[in-house]
Amino acid sequence: MAKSRQHYSTHNASLSPTGVRSREWEGPSRWTEYLGPDLNSPMASRLSRNKVGSDGQVQSLGGGSHKGLNLQWVVQLTEVAEGLMAKMYRLNQILDFPDPVGHVFSESFWKAGVFPNYPRICLLLSKKFPEHFSKLQLERVDKVALDALNDGAEVHLQSLEPWVQLLLDLMAFREQALRLILDLSSTVITLLPHQNSLILHAFMDLFCSFVRVNLFSEKIPRKMMLQMYNLLHAMSRNDRDCDFYHRLVQFIDSYDPPLKGLQEDLNFVSPRIGEVLEAVGPIIFLSRDTTKLRNEGFLSPYHPRYPDILTNSAHPMRAQDLANVTSYREWVLLGYLVCPDELLRVTSIDIALAVLKENLILTVFRDEYVLLHEDYQLYVLPRILESKKMAKSGRTKQKEADLEYSVAKQVEKMISEVHEQALLSCDAIHRERRILLKQEIGRMVLFFTDQPSLLAPNIQMVFSALALAQSEVIWYFQHVGIASSKSKASRAVPVDIDPNDPTIGFLLDGMDHLCCLVRKYIAAIRGYALSYLSSCAGLFQQIVKHLENIPKLQGENISAITCDLSEFRKDWLSILMIVTSARSSINIRHLEKATVSTGKEGLLSEGNAAYNWSRCVDELESQLSKHGSLKKLYFYHQHLTIVFRNTMFGPEGRPQHCCAWLGVASSFPECASPIVPEEVTKIGRDAVLYVESLIESIMGGLEGLINILDSEGGFGALETQLLPEQAAFYLNNASRVSIPTSKSPRGAVGFPLPGHESYPENNSAIKMLEAAMQRLTNLCSVLNDMEPICVLNHVFVLREYMREGILGNFRRRLLSVLKTDSDLQRPSVLESLIHRHLSIVHLAEQHISMDLTHGIREVLLTEAFSGPVSSLQLFEKPEEQLTGSATEVVCNWYIENIVKDVSGAGILFTPIHKCFKSTRPVGGYFAESVTDLRELQAFVRVFGGYGVDRLDRMMKEHTAALLNCIDTSLRSNREVLEAVAGSMHSGDRIEREACSRQMVDLDTVTGFCIEGGQALAFDQLLAEAAGVVLDEGAPLIYSLLSGVVKHIPEEIPEKKDIRRIRGVANSVNIVGDHDSEWIRSILEDVGGANDGSWTLLPYLFATFMTSNIWNTTGFNVDTGGFNNNIHCLARCMSAVIAGSELVRMEREHHQRQSLSNGHLGEALDPEIHSRLSAEASIKSAMQLFVKFASGIVLDSWSEANRSHLVAKLIFLDQLCEISPYLPRSSLEAYVPYAILRSVYSQYYTNSPSMPLALLSVSPHHSPAVSQSHASPAAKHPRGDSTPQHSVNDSGFFKGSSSHSQEQLYDMDSGSLRSTDSKHRNVRRSGPLDYSSSRKVKFAEGSSSGSTGPSPLPRFAVSRSGPLMYK
Repeated sequence: MAKSRQHYSTHNASLSPTGVRSREWEGPSRWTEYLGPDLNSPMASRLSRNKVGSDGQVQSLGGGSHKGLNLQWVVQLTEVAEGLMAKMYRLNQILDFPDPVGHVFSESFWKAGVFPNYPRICLLLSKKFPEHFSKLQLERVDKVALDALNDGAEVHLQSLEPWVQLLLDLMAFREQALRLILDLSSTVITLLPHQNSLILHAFMDLFCSFVRVNLFSEKIPRKMMLQMYNLLHAMSRNDRDCDFYHRLVQFIDSYDPPLKGLQEDLNFVSPRIGEVLEAVGPIIFLSRDTTKLRNEGFLSPYHPRYPDILTNSAHPMRAQDLANVTSYREWVLLGYLVCPDELLRVTSIDIALAVLKENLILTVFRDEYVLLHEDYQLYVLPRILESKKMAKSGRTKQKEADLEYSVAKQVEKMISEVHEQALLSCDAIHRERRILLKQEIGRMVLFFTDQPSLLAPNIQMVFSALALAQSEVIWYFQHVGIASSKSKASRAVPVDIDPNDPTIGFLLDGMDHLCCLVRKYIAAIRGYALSYLSSCAGLFQQIVKHLENIPKLQGENISAITCDLSEFRKDWLSILMIVTSARSSINIRHLEKATVSTGKEGLLSEGNAAYNWSRCVDELESQLSKHGSLKKLYFYHQHLTIVFRNTMFGPEGRPQHCCAWLGVASSFPECASPIVPEEVTKIGRDAVLYVESLIESIMGGLEGLINILDSEGGFGALETQLLPEQAAFYLNNASRVSIPTSKSPRGAVGFPLPGHESYPENNSAIKMLEAAMQRLTNLCSVLNDMEPICVLNHVFVLREYMREGILGNFRRRLLSVLKTDSDLQRPSVLESLIHRHLSIVHLAEQHISMDLTHGIREVLLTEAFSGPVSSLQLFEKPEEQLTGSATEVVCNWYIENIVKDVSGAGILFTPIHKCFKSTRPVGGYFAESVTDLRELQAFVRVFGGYGVDRLDRMMKEHTAALLNCIDTSLRSNREVLEAVAGSMHSGDRIEREACSRQMVDLDTVTGFCIEGGQALAFDQLLAEAAGVVLDEGAPLIYSLLSGVVKHIPEEIPEKKDIRRIRGVANSVNIVGDHDSEWIRSILEDVGGANDGSWTLLPYLFATFMTSNIWNTTGFNVDTGGFNNNIHCLARCMSAVIAGSELVRMEREHHQRQSLSNGHLGEALDPEIHSRLSAEASIKSAMQLFVKFASGIVLDSWSEANRSHLVAKLIFLDQLCEISPYLPRSSLEAYVPYAILRSVYSQYYTNSPSMPLALLSVSPHHSPAVSQSHASPAAKHPRGDSTPQHSVNDSGFFKGSSSHSQEQLYDMDSGSLRSTDSKHRNVRRSGPLDYSSSRKVKFAEGSSSGSTGPSPLPRFAVSRSGPLMYK
């Protein structure tokens, strides 16, 4: 009997016109495809009830009596109607929703493959229906298309056959459904809801399904389908019409339009429908009366007037009947549409008006609808006018006609005006109803959560509340975006439905909570229902037998009871069919008389109640699904997403509603029809996309809340008030405004005083912050506690999404705050921003049972990690592992802008302040704002050891390139340098100068060495910052390293592990000589200093004294360095000589070891010997450099050219101070202390408040002076020469607030030494360590004839000055 559905894809012989006949026209097998193969088995009948959504009447499928079979047919045909509509819906989807009435067909329609793509012929056949194609002279219309149809007739026939079969099914359904409706209406004694509700619902379900199927059929191109099929059939079957052609023509014609056919076909059942609609009127009126529902407590579990009575027995039956009100409204709309004569009953007009006023559309199937008021005006109004006309003509004959006329007139007026009323009032009516339900369901949830024992007795009331809320939510989404045309105007009027209505969220949440409560206490509800059934008595013997078999309750074990009461319900329905039949000897009236007189409930009422309670035992889940399921919202899921986004994070939105909005998707797949297999995957996919879209919105909202708090208007505004800078702003402002205009505590404009938020006019910002915090914590706790959302085989765990969202947002935030609008963010600001964000994450973390801190650390580690730390970790970085983008960004910025100074911002290292400065901003800040120790410490705290190591490696790469340039210079100039060395040792000044001039690219190499010195200075700052942070964060490790370093054996060559320890210690500035060790490690890594030419390094450096770079060099008192960074050259020289000597000694040791095959007997302690010899070698090289450099300096001086002498002398003095291998006494032999003391004295006594450069233009005391001492500033007009340094330092570093401008040296003692320079030099000797008495004597001994800004004129006038020493 089961027949496969192959005809959907391939041609099936049973569908050919001859095969159709072989199909049984009558009986259940006719509908096997729609009902499923196993429907006639008792168990399958139970399952099918879910699909139909009926009230369980299908249980009578196996009923014994003939009348029981009738009810089985009722339920089966209702399900067949669903299947037919699912097929039509699918056809409409394939054909891109055509408009057959207006003959409007899209391009997709013709390309769908159902109809041949010959629009002219197809449209003509459709428009000329029901004329036969033979009369239409088609060859004149489109001869080419007709020939093509002839050629491909078989193929086109096969594609149309399944859909022509659908037309045949529609025709068969019409005949069987009408017969069944007629049978029921003519035999059942009563169809009133309070007497025979079970059979009434089955009957009306079939009635409504019949109307819907035929209304929907108008939306498919029936005429074109039949006419084309017949044409193709005739072409392939010798001009013979297909079977059923004429019957189908007649069927389609009679239902064109459908309402005409429906009104004629259902005319016989019209009076019964009128009775039913009158009977359900009171419940419809009650459902509209929100005041009565609220005041009389129809949806309150407790008695409205006596709240202490915890069981509401005020009106239990009517409260239960509210669950059916959605069905009743639908009955009214469809009933009066197809049985318009029933509107002429006196009470009908109010019932119809009540329902018509609150609806604009009539839903046919899923999201397909017809415009309600238009149909009433087109198809109901003419019938009313006709009745009015007949009543008018009969008025003179009888009084009833007079009443008929007035009623008809009222109905006519109502139909004419109700459309306008509906457009104006329907939204308001439903909004009021939604507010009522929001309040009642909210109270209900609280009550039953508190008193769960009362849930079972009130379960029917819960179903009513769910059904009303379900109806309102679906109504809302059905009407969003609907355009309805007014009766007197053709233009469409969009219905004004507010997409920001927050009550939808409350209703969804309330329904979700109620369903959860019912599922939670399902055992208690079953127990209550079983006890009710056990107490039932007085029913027929067969029923009593069923009830006696109910298992007895045993304490707590109710949930384990499996009780199938379907047989009981089946038998009860069989009895109902017998006792309500007009042909039965015992009928309902006899039973009522026999039982009501005893004072108890009527037998049938009690039986119906038992039937309903029995469903609470074994079908509670399906009842819950029927009243509380929102699966229909799938067809409006686009609107659902929009409303969610508009309301969720609006002022009325509640984070806890997220669960309900997401939970709706779980039921979406239930919408799929088994008739159309491809729907399951499509609906499942859409449901998953809907959930993902909502989760994306929720996570977007969560991130938005975090970012609101983490903004300058959020916690940033509070932090700003705690900044030290803020106090400075207040003080500056107070000093400007000497006399306050009033005693207002609000402060001046732009400078609000602390506490100003407390004023009512200012507290909106604080309220916004409080609201955001409240909403964030609520959302986090809700998402944390939310059950996983299951959609088909997808499981969505919101906690995981939330964790990913928070961490992802933190990562994006970190990367976004790295840069400001103009350039890199200051590390200290970056650190404070990260701390601010973390405080918000910790606030959220208190409401989440997950460790977010661990995740945050992972993010920071991922962004900081750029490979293993070179000294500590020996593993190789996996190739696929990405390096931290944040670290890359920051390190690249520092290398490019500070170390290399690619932007040309005039970056200078200032030894006094131990930071870099710039003459103009680098990006958004001056250099000192991002390079002082505090900033670098913040960098270390944010990026940790990985960040430090990455920056260190980048500087090593940069310095290695510079060392390579030195190596190249040494090699290329080797012969010249050897000649220079020879001339230096021989004292041949002329030859030395001649050879020096042959040096290639001397200025360029000098510049590279200065850059190397900058890198050394920056790396030491970084190491010092890393050391401070390590000491703060891990003092034990720091002290361990400090202790270990003191006891490391001084070996050459060093063992690998000792090298690593030394490298680690050097990276945190614990090793005494940072620079030499750093250069040594670079040379070892790249294999540098491996050439004999490196022995000429001191001579190369000595020739730097002849470079042109000294022409623009001037000493700056305020920075303790030179205006063109040449003090960094001293640092580079010291480190490179020491580092290269250590590497050379180590290499020689290896060579000796390999030559002697490991037998070293020359020295008693070769390690110590080699270390001492290395130090001696370094000292020797350094002293060699000092000797020849000072010689070049002093030899090059003459009366005509001596302006650069002072800078070179100070340079040599600074080199002695920097290098641990060069005692200052070694300089005394060539440059006496007296000269240096005189130079420094001039600087610090002449200009205590203003730093001077020696290149400022000298005053013209005499023509001789002006001739002999004209400044290079005049000779070489360069833009970057000294005049810019005659300005106070604070003038061109005004962007920094991190350095105060007080002098860090003592003017009396002349001490230039910084307070934090303890690591810089171990010795305490220096040029300024002279007592003030010596300084005074020296001043007295010299002439005081000049007080000019430069020391040079003083030297010129007084021949006893320090430059007279030769």
